[in-house]
Amino acid sequence: MTIINVNTLEGRFTIDEKRMLAEKLTDAVMIPEIGQFVAAARVGFQVTFTEFKSENMVVSGKLLSDLDPMPDNINVHVLVMDGDWTVPVRQAVIENIAKALAEVSGLPEPLNSWKSTFQVIDEGSFGTGAGVLSILDLLNSGVFSEEKKQAVINHINH
Repeated sequence: MTIINVNTLEGRFTIDEKRMLAEKLTDAVMIPEIGQFVAAARVGFQVTFTEFKSENMVVSGKLLSDLDPMPDNINVHVLVMDGDWTVPVRQAVIENIAKALAEVSGLPEPLNSWKSTFQVIDEGSFGTGAGVLSILDLLNSGVFSEEKKQAVINHINH
């Protein structure tokens, strides 16, 4: 299970851009997480868009509404279950997110005003429904590549 929060200024993305971005962000995290593309795995991902008025976002201690020109501020926060999240895998996710934002925005490259954070939820700390879900519970779902499955097991058991 993965949660992706996208914080932007009000109206930054159209509904169609949000549809595209939700899918691209899901895949940006999913492929490094499970080691392959599996459309059925998308069910384990949630993307939330939160829009703020310019007077409710701050950069360098200044309200965005007070800045001229106003920066195109986008903050993406990714929460993932514990697993095989080596530094190169985390970097791949962050780079994938930046590429997805640029593509949906129609820009050749990401802007410096776009920020991404990546957080791993410790094993045994992810609640769903009335219980706790472990990444180990998901390994036999058929979506993880064998290589990624073994890497997750090795990480959790050490």
